[in-house]
Amino acid sequence: MSRFARHRLAAAATLLGLAAAAPALDLGGLSRDVQPCDDFYAFVNGNWEAATELPASRARIGSFEQLRQNNDALLGKALKELAETPSLQTTPGLRLIAAYYASGMDEAAIEARGLSSLTPLLNRIDGLQRREDLPALLALLNRSGIAAPLAFGVQPDRKDTRRNVLGLSQSGLGLPDRDDYFRDDERTRTVKAAYRSFAATLLAAAKRPASEAELDVLDAFETRLAEATRERARLRDPNAGYNPMSPAELVAAAPGFDWGAYLAVLTAGAKAPQRVIVGQPEFAARVAQLAADTPLPVWRQYLALRVLDAASPRLPKAFSTADFDYRGKTITGLQAPAPRGEDVILQIGGRTGGEPVAPGLGELFVARAFSPEAQKRSLQLLDDVRASMKARIEKLDWMTPATKAKALDKLAQMQPLIGAPDKWPQFDGLQLSSNDYAGNWLRAALWHSGQQMKDLDAPVDRGRWRTSPHIVNAFAGGLNQITFPAGILQPPFFSASADDAVNYGGIGMVIGHEITHHFDDSGRNFDAGGALTDWWTPADAAGYKARADKVAERYGAISPLTGYTINGRLTLGENISDMSGLPLVFEGLQRALKRNGGAEKKIDGYTPAQRFFLSNALVWRNKVRPEFLINQLRTDPHSPARYRVLTPMSNSPYFAQAFGCRPGSAMVASDPVTVW
Repeated sequence: MSRFARHRLAAAATLLGLAAAAPALDLGGLSRDVQPCDDFYAFVNGNWEAATELPASRARIGSFEQLRQNNDALLGKALKELAETPSLQTTPGLRLIAAYYASGMDEAAIEARGLSSLTPLLNRIDGLQRREDLPALLALLNRSGIAAPLAFGVQPDRKDTRRNVLGLSQSGLGLPDRDDYFRDDERTRTVKAAYRSFAATLLAAAKRPASEAELDVLDAFETRLAEATRERARLRDPNAGYNPMSPAELVAAAPGFDWGAYLAVLTAGAKAPQRVIVGQPEFAARVAQLAADTPLPVWRQYLALRVLDAASPRLPKAFSTADFDYRGKTITGLQAPAPRGEDVILQIGGRTGGEPVAPGLGELFVARAFSPEAQKRSLQLLDDVRASMKARIEKLDWMTPATKAKALDKLAQMQPLIGAPDKWPQFDGLQLSSNDYAGNWLRAALWHSGQQMKDLDAPVDRGRWRTSPHIVNAFAGGLNQITFPAGILQPPFFSASADDAVNYGGIGMVIGHEITHHFDDSGRNFDAGGALTDWWTPADAAGYKARADKVAERYGAISPLTGYTINGRLTLGENISDMSGLPLVFEGLQRALKRNGGAEKKIDGYTPAQRFFLSNALVWRNKVRPEFLINQLRTDPHSPARYRVLTPMSNSPYFAQAFGCRPGSAMVASDPVTVW
């Protein structure tokens, strides 16, 4: 990885420098009323949780959220400086995000523009008078960033990762989950009522008022889509989601829709695709059916709603307030919006850094807050964890030598992307305005669609980043890659001043988790090159499944909130990665301690082994609103933070040894589950 060029903005204090004075391990919140072997999460975080008030503008607060806020604060200050001092806008990315951010902060201009930036799209929808024109309209909306009811992407072919291919998948629902269309509990009724109000408010604000009868018809339309929508847990099966078809085969599988016309507009400017990967053929068939039998006025109203919904955070207050009332208040329990600057950064970058102009934010962030030391030590940490995984695979007693050889080859060829890309995108052809927020979003989406079409059938660039480096997250990519953005290589996950135990318990656990994702129940289906291939013997596959089933059962029995349990199947990949990643990283720490010394040295009264687990529990410190937790349990593949501490640690003998926990203790599972 090359060194990162630093422009004049680097004169500001970095996050690393600001954090250096803080203790490497915050032990101020430890509880003296709870024993480590009874409830380690409460021992580490109980006092903090009891003393912490959730701000009105936060659905949750904790280590991840605090770091994101820190990163956003740094970006907000830097973006303001960029906007005020054009001479600092030294690259295309910096110029674009300066204009985009300024447009998002200019609320007067947003009000003045109203819906004018969306008028061409809305006029195209209003002009839908012939059923034959619907496919081209849906494709145009897709290119404009509106996934209604289909979504598309150009990505490496899962079975031939040398080439990029077009993929189509299900989308287009307004409720948080497809099951919400069929549940009838009190919470679901509340969310449904809020969504209905949201839809009515958006349409009325756009001078397209919908009667109660029309809202009923819209609900019935989306319910028909939901009937053909796969459940989230089923979407985790990569083989079931890989359905290559020629255009002619797509027509046969989903008759009643002019797929040729749709693909022609979707791929405009590119060679017509000979293969399309259809994620959910039954959903494509339902879209075709609805295209053939649903009255066009219903389609026009549904599509207008989807455009307004997608754009609402960037529109005048009548729309953005409606979005907050539905998604903020009702779904996550917020009492007030986040600070304006934070929300604008979120809209520019997206939650996982995948928005078209997000790399510009990463470029700005890296110049301010990423040190070569963080990159160097992360690479050493990665080497230790990978070596531990290698040793664990070699010692597995349930896997045959043939499958072990394939697993070891996959581990050896795993590609790490750490910190930031070697070079930043130049955004050729994209221009943004400092006073057109919604228009900037639309222009960026159209530009990005054009860029994707340039990739269609082209060789895959394995060095390309698919997230922005400012993001507080990490990823196991589809090319046997693991990505650790600069945004998460900050305290409390990593600190240049921290001892090995703290860094291994923080960012080390993130690394171990992402490595293991390539060997979880979904990731194990991909080979060393990232291709979807069955490289397992039948006996080894059965052995793996039996172990994975135990993990699903273990988590599926947990009820974080009365009336709600963890979905063991939806969260299986994350849970396997937590349970297997924890001992993996602990063993990596032992390698570092052997190399650097100090295996028995205590700091603040705790051994390195104890500090490792303390650090990990602090990373998962978290307090959430009930509404947020319910939505997480229904829709999120991650288990609640508390159980990302309790369950992996109680199933690890390393934890019991570190704190002297005896059999029968709550933190010692009577029948520990292991996968890797």
